[in-house]
Amino acid sequence: MSARDRILAKLRAHQAPQPLPTPDLDVHYAPRARHEDTATRLARFKAGIEGFHAEVHLCAADGWIAKLEELCRAKGVGSLIYGARTPAGAALTSTGLAGVALRAWEGQFEELSADLFHRLDAGFTQARGAIAETGTLILWSSAEEPRTLSLVPPVHFALLNARQIHPTFFDALRNERWAAGLPTNALLISGPSKTADIQQTLAYGAHGPKELVVLVINAEEGAAV
Repeated sequence: MSARDRILAKLRAHQAPQPLPTPDLDVHYAPRARHEDTATRLARFKAGIEGFHAEVHLCAADGWIAKLEELCRAKGVGSLIYGARTPAGAALTSTGLAGVALRAWEGQFEELSADLFHRLDAGFTQARGAIAETGTLILWSSAEEPRTLSLVPPVHFALLNARQIHPTFFDALRNERWAAGLPTNALLISGPSKTADIQQTLAYGAHGPKELVVLVINAEEGAAV
């Protein structure tokens, strides 16, 4: 028997550990979510993601576009790419941003790559939800809002509904029924781009967005955060 055959035989003979039954997982994670209201989850999420150099701004549900316009002006953002065929994108198209050239995502990546990498200042996406325990945004890419919008432009603006912040990753998987189907890409984002490749020193903004800015709506219960 060759070395290859011996390795394959060991792999075939190995019994993979059985996953814990769902009721056991529910019992384990339930105490973490107990008694947590929107304000508590928002506070934990905000503390976590700000610890990784992201910005969080609380907005009224009808005031996020004005806040986005204000932030673009403060950061010198003159152009922004977004998915026009999403609910938030449709609102942006209707209202516009004073002083900002809006670029709707359309066409193929190859047709947009030069602008994405060299001309556009920011990308805008909706967040599917967030995880309070780790300070993490959840983004599900789609044809209307591809992952490129959050991974390439120097500034990434993300719109998050405070009511969609889950206590833990397990709660997100369970509550949103991820097992029933996932997109091609599910993104978990906890801050701007970073790397420790050079002398194991953590550096932010080495590739991808140098800034992550989260606009949180429906945060009335956590308005004092």
